[in-house]
Parts: sequence; C-alpha cells; structure tokens
Amino acid sequence: MQPRQERGGAAKAAGTNGSNGAKERTRLLLLAHASALLGRGEMMSVAEVAQHAGVSRATAYRYFPTRGKLISAVVDFSLGPVRQAASSFADGRDRIEELFRQTFPRFTEYEPQLRAALQVSLSDMALERAGKLAEEPYRRGHRIDILSHAAMPLRTQLGKRGFDRLVRALSVVYGIEAYVVLRDIWGARDREIQAIAAWIAESLVDAALRDAERGPKSARRAKQTRKDGRSAAQQRDHRRA
Repeated sequence: MQPRQERGGAAKAAGTNGSNGAKERTRLLLLAHASALLGRGEMMSVAEVAQHAGVSRATAYRYFPTRGKLISAVVDFSLGPVRQAASSFADGRDRIEELFRQTFPRFTEYEPQLRAALQVSLSDMALERAGKLAEEPYRRGHRIDILSHAAMPLRTQLGKRGFDRLVRALSVVYGIEAYVVLRDIWGARDREIQAIAAWIAESLVDAALRDAERGPKSARRAKQTRKDGRSAAQQRDHRRA
C-alpha cells in the first residue's frame, strides 16, 4: 500500500487528460511534484520542484513566480472539489454541515501537504516580520470564501455583525489547525476528528442563531431597565426636594 501522501494530489494531477493542452499538462506536472514533495515534508523551492519535474526553472517560474503561489495552488487543488461544488441545500445550517462533512475527508487525504503548507505559512510570517523574507509570502485564506459561501443563507437572519462573527468562529475549527490539535495532542482518529469538528460547528451556529433571536429583546430589556432606573432616581430626588 502506498503511503497517504503518495495517494494524494500527485497521482491524481498527473493523470489528467492531455486534451487540456501542453500548458495545462505542464502546470499539473509541477503541481504533482510539488504535492509529492510537500507530502514528504520537504519545504521545496520553485527551482527544486522544476528539477524534480524535469522542467526548466524559467518555465516553472512562469507558472509559479514564487513558492507561495505554488503552495497556494497545491492547497487549492487539494480543496478543489469542495470549493467548486454547489451545495444541494438552501438552509445555511445544512450547508455548513454538508461542507464540514465533505471537507474533513480531504484533510485526511491531503494531511501531509496541508501540514507542510501551514508550516511554510508560519515560517514566512516570521521571516516577513523580521524583514528577512526575500519573496512574496505564502498567505492562506481559502476558508474565508468557502465558509462565507456556505453560511450565506444565514446572513439576513444574523445581520452583518453576527454573520461575520459566525464565519470567523467557524474558521477556527475549519482547517488543518484543528486537525493537528486533535490528532497530535489528543491522538484522535479521523472519524473522531470529523465528529468533533462537526459538533463544534453545529454548536457555533446554534449560538449565533440564539444571539440573533434574543438580541432585540435584550436591547429592549436593557433600555427599559435604564428607564426604570432613571424614574426611580427622579422619584427619590423629588421626595428629597
């Protein structure tokens, strides 16, 4: 049996139909080798990927000018079906549940690549802050669009502030970071990781909806409390007078 990283993006990308043309085949070849190197934990450069793929450096840099863009493309490939699939649900809660159910198996399949991407992101951020990064850093952000799209039916009900808060909260658990915590610290298996992540997501949606429902009522109660307090104070002042 092949190791998990070898079953991932490298094998699938290399098998793409040649009808896409020479340029697309070259791009996918580079992605395949980048995915394989990341899967082995190697923090490769664009030049190293080009060497492994048997492509000239100049050609590789035309497709991926920086390592950050190359890694972003690998991550995009690993999450591709999730990003491109149209939800079969109209309800926001169902769409979020569906998204988590579809995505976490991808995290399992591409775990080595996504862990490596996380490592590169943290390294690039540290080097950038120290003024030692020589090229554009690798920046993550796929989950912002993915989660916003899935939760969009809830936006009207939650309001802008509540919606933004929910998406940001979901982004904490929707990602390889949560996978790493549950796997490395707790020793959780794949199914348990998926179940815990789905449970957290459901709890966050429930909390957001409760806050939205009681928000106006709480505001009215607070306003009435302040009004009652002023009235009581005025009555005390009147008696003293």
